[in-house]
Parts: sequence; C-alpha cells; structure tokens
Amino acid sequence: MYTKSNLRKGILGLFVLGSTFFVNEVKADNPLSNDNLTFAQDNTAITPPVDYTKTNRPDKSKRFFTSKAVESEIVRIKKLLKNAKLAWMFENCFPNTLDTTVRYRKTDGKDDTVVYTGDIHAMWLRDSGAQVWPYVQLANKDKELKAMLAGTIRRQFKCIIIDPYANAFLDPHDPNPDHQWMSDLTDMKPELHERKWEIDSLCYPIRLAYHYWKTTGDTSIFDEEWLQAMTLILQTFKEQQRKENLGPYKFQRKTERQLDTMNNDGWGNPVNPVGLIVSCFRPSDDATTFQFLVPSNFFAVSVLKKAAEILTTVNKNTAMAKQCTDLAQEVDAALKKYAINDHPKYGKIYAFEVDGFGNQYLMDDANAPSLLSLAYLCDVDVKDPIYQSTRNFVWSLDNPYFFRGTAGEGIGGPHIGYDMVWPMSIMMKAFTSQSDEEIQSCVRMLMNTDAGTGFMHESFNKNNPENFTRSWFAWQNTLFGELILKLVNEGKVGLLNDIK
Repeated sequence: MYTKSNLRKGILGLFVLGSTFFVNEVKADNPLSNDNLTFAQDNTAITPPVDYTKTNRPDKSKRFFTSKAVESEIVRIKKLLKNAKLAWMFENCFPNTLDTTVRYRKTDGKDDTVVYTGDIHAMWLRDSGAQVWPYVQLANKDKELKAMLAGTIRRQFKCIIIDPYANAFLDPHDPNPDHQWMSDLTDMKPELHERKWEIDSLCYPIRLAYHYWKTTGDTSIFDEEWLQAMTLILQTFKEQQRKENLGPYKFQRKTERQLDTMNNDGWGNPVNPVGLIVSCFRPSDDATTFQFLVPSNFFAVSVLKKAAEILTTVNKNTAMAKQCTDLAQEVDAALKKYAINDHPKYGKIYAFEVDGFGNQYLMDDANAPSLLSLAYLCDVDVKDPIYQSTRNFVWSLDNPYFFRGTAGEGIGGPHIGYDMVWPMSIMMKAFTSQSDEEIQSCVRMLMNTDAGTGFMHESFNKNNPENFTRSWFAWQNTLFGELILKLVNEGKVGLLNDIK
C-alpha cells in the first residue's frame, strides 16, 4: 500500500504532464489519477533535456481548481524572475495544491472543500491548513478562491467535530475510501483515514481561520461549528495535559516500524503533569519519545491567543476566550521552565521533546512545527537569543538528524531515515533567515535538488537528489511557491535573479 509512513522510493519511471517528461519515483501499486506512467525496466534515471518554457502542470482540463488571482500572480512573478529554471519551478509548484488536490463543493448551501495531501487521498488537518495558506493573501481578488478557502476552514471544523484526536480524514464523496488503518487499536471511525494524536492537527485550522479573517474580514466561518470545534480543542488540550489521568486516547498498530505505534499498551512514555500538552505523534506522524513535543506546544500557545481574539471580537464569548488565554499562559510558563537546555556548546537552546521529569531530547525534525520553524509558525521572535542558539544547533551535525552531503544539506528525520534531507527544512531556514546570502544559498540548493522535475519532494539523498521520496507532495510544492512569492514581495528580486 502506498502510504505516508512507508519509504516511497518505488520504481523510477517517466512521469508525463503536459508535454514535458521527467524522472519520477512511484510505487507500482499506486495508480495516480492525474498521471500517465510508463515504468522503466531498471533503476536507471532518464534525464532528458528540460525545456523551461513548457510547464509541468497538469493540462488545464485536468486541474481540480483554477483561480484567476493565482494565475495572474504566476504571470507577474515569472515576468520578474530572470532565472528561467526558477520561474519554471515557481509556475509548477505554487498552484500545485489547487491543480491536483482541491475538491470544492457546497454542503447544505455552505462552502466545503476537501484538500488531499497529494499522493494519498486523505485530508490531513496539518497539511491542508499549510497547503492553502499562501493563497489567503489573494482571497480578496478572487471570490471563487475566497469560497474555496472558507470551505477548507469549514471542512476542518467538521473534521474536528468528528474526532479531535484524528490527524487525517477521508473525503465523504470518495467512492473508494482508503480504510487501511481501520485495524489500528484505537477508537477508529469510518470517516477517518488515520487517528494519530498530534497537537498541531488542532493548531493549523485555527491559524488558517485567523489569517483568513484578518485578510478578508469574513466572519461567517465563525458559526456554531466553529464553537463546537473550539470546545473540543480546549477539552482535548486539557485532557492531554494529563493532570487527572491518562485521558481517553491510546494508540497501537501492528507494524514493523517502531515509530508507528505507542508503547506501554498504547499510552506512550510517562510524563509529569507540569502544564505542557502531550502530543503522542510528531508532525511527521512518527511517535514521540518524550511526549511533551516542544515545537507543538509553542504552536498551541500561539493559536490559543488567536482563538481568544476571535472568540472575544466575533463571538463575544469572553468565557471561552479566557479559557484559551489561561491555557496559553500556563503552557508558555511550562515551556520556559522545562523546555530549555543549557547546552555546553550552544548555550541555552530549546529541546525537541521533554517529559517534565527532567529528560530532554536534543534534536530537530524537518516537519513543521519544528524548532527551526518556531519563528515562521509560532510567533517566536526571530531575534530571540534562545531561538538563534537553537537554530545554530539544529542546523549542525550536533543535531542527529542534520545531514550534509555533496548535493545539499538540511534536516531530515526518522520518518525516512539516514542521509535523507527534507526540502521543507531548507525552506524553513530561508523563511527564518536574516541573511540575504543565506537565503540565496537555500533557494539555490532547492533549485539544484529537484532532480530535474521542477517540483519539490518529501526528501532527497544528501549525495544524490535523483534518489528522492514522494514525487507528488503538494505541501512542499506550495511552500516553495510561498517562499519565492514572499521574497519577491519583500523586494528581493535581485537576490533571486543573481542565482546562477
């Protein structure tokens, strides 16, 4: 089965989109609906010359959603970029979520959007919230795009109401839903694809809804379903502080992957109830070691403050807003007390995971929220000295999951394993950089490790970018587009055009 938790190296073949051929890794048992695949007879990569004037986007007739504002933005950015490959990659990547993953409908007269993660026909609350994020800035220029975004937010609220502990949900209109994880030893429901409890699954929808509201002024999304979802989010966060008991959630899976299941009969390693929130799984969908996942607790603090503002301003629900504010303050105080490590080389840095007993795990994973992404995602000041020391640590060989090779360098994680760099980490380094030289180096590295495809991948081998995983991963593609758009809008076109 072609799943997010397996190493997706597969069989090298030719991936045909439009009229451009490029090397693609796939699993033979995963027919992709938008792809025409011809498998090679061996594992030799075929790299024909690339014509940067021909897009690798799906044909217009096969695109799932089209936005006039996004198309106009692509034209604008391409005119500004002098590097032909960079302009080509931006055109391929920025609309990838719209082109290949968005299913927009009306349900009971209201906007309703399911956003697939790409090669897996399921909607992750995290991925979907990140995938559509960069389009929000264009919502006021395109009423269809605005409706699609409102539909994504509404669908996320519906998902949380179904089960606040689940990370991935099925499309209710999918005639062949992927129920491969129904045998997991947890409280599975037919609407779920997977039920791994991850704090960030409840954070990304709030972040997206807040951004949408601040950009468009539309408050219609903050209806009864929003209030139901927020009630469950608060309940779940408090349950997973584990002050009274272990809470209602446990998880086990029959698997050969250690990080796809929880120990101690599904409860995970013990934690000391110090005010932090347990996250049984990381944003990578890998199990935590020490269950207070620090980046995700930072994310919870950030979104709880945003939720309080919405509840106060829009819903006039000061009681629920106070619950959000009080919980944010409690978690923030616990982070200051338990999440900081006095490192002999880097000084004070944030640990990746802690347990409240004094144990700390010093590492970083590429998936966001991560320690590196704190200044991008979690309202942490990029100039904060502890963050800067942490940033230096995670982008070094002192981080067990930092890899440096002849093709590139960056952070990976145990989800894929040794020597596999995630482009997401390189993007997060660029997003959080205060150095033009560093940003330029990151963009150049991203351009040089696409394996000639014009797209981002889940990961690539540090010495060989043609050895990569997940050829169709919409989050990474759209994030790359977001980065380039941000740099252009911040007046860094010259920096980009100087890349050779």
